[in-house]
Amino acid sequence: MMIESLPSAKYELIREMTERDNNQLNIVWLCEIAGVSRSGYYRWIAAEPERQKREEQDRSDFDLILEAYKFKGYAKGGRSIHMRLLHLETPAVMNLKKIYRLMNKYGLKCPIRKANPYRRISKALKTSNIADNLLILIPKKNIDKEEKV
Repeated sequence: MMIESLPSAKYELIREMTERDNNQLNIVWLCEIAGVSRSGYYRWIAAEPERQKREEQDRSDFDLILEAYKFKGYAKGGRSIHMRLLHLETPAVMNLKKIYRLMNKYGLKCPIRKANPYRRISKALKTSNIADNLLILIPKKNIDKEEKV
């Protein structure tokens, strides 16, 4: 009997089971049911402070991203946010991938510009105008005769 989900969710479930009501369930047995290794579970427990530290850093970085996103009253995309962060009083150097990851993590969406309808109409009109092929091949014999004269 194995649970289908992320390992971190399984580890969290195992921790809740062992901490709830002074439960003395065997961790080896719970890890076997969840389909995770015992060493992985203990490594996950040991990494808790680092995960919290990373989460706090992500939150503070997202606050900077949100400030840049709302700058001048209109929403921006990842590249505009990146440029805005570089031009702060104390520049925040952040990779575009990190900006996109944090925007996705906290559910921040950038508006997508709609296509210009007039441009689409002009494109549609130009597709029907196909020019005729006016290239005419002159036989080589005729060119030689004209050159001699």
